[in-house]
Amino acid sequence: MAVRDILKMGNPLLQQASEPVTEFATQELSDLIVDLKDTMEAANGAGIAAPQIGVLKQVVMFGVQSNPRYPDAEPVPFTILINPSITILSNVRSAYWEGCLSVPGMRGLVERPNHINYSGFNQFGDVVDREATGFHATVVQHECDHLNGVLYPMRIRDMSYFGFSEEIDKLLDDH
Repeated sequence: MAVRDILKMGNPLLQQASEPVTEFATQELSDLIVDLKDTMEAANGAGIAAPQIGVLKQVVMFGVQSNPRYPDAEPVPFTILINPSITILSNVRSAYWEGCLSVPGMRGLVERPNHINYSGFNQFGDVVDREATGFHATVVQHECDHLNGVLYPMRIRDMSYFGFSEEIDKLLDDH
């Protein structure tokens, strides 16, 4: 279909809650998924949420095999997740340097639960139900936050760990 414009932090649509999808296997949903995939791939994203292209529906996708934006990340299976639900399975938290297609050129250190279960549906209405740990769990939580109008900078506890990617990369290379 098409690579869509990605909304940037400050756009009011990114601060709104998304509506559940009520009909599966429709042309409209299929078109949205193709646009999300094309847009995510064109931007080298690890994931994308429908609100990032201006569609306030509970649709996210994610997946990483190898990604120049996350060179050390373990693989995350490509997943389309609609109307997601997340259950935290452990109090252990992990911190990752997150970036976002809606906050280009920036990175921030965000702590999130390290072990979760996520469930929802694929585009055909089939159940998706998985456990995830580490980077996989972080990606899922990051994308699902978009459905509630939350961007990762809102989750940063110490703003001294937020900055431009090239500056953060220099700091990380020195350690």
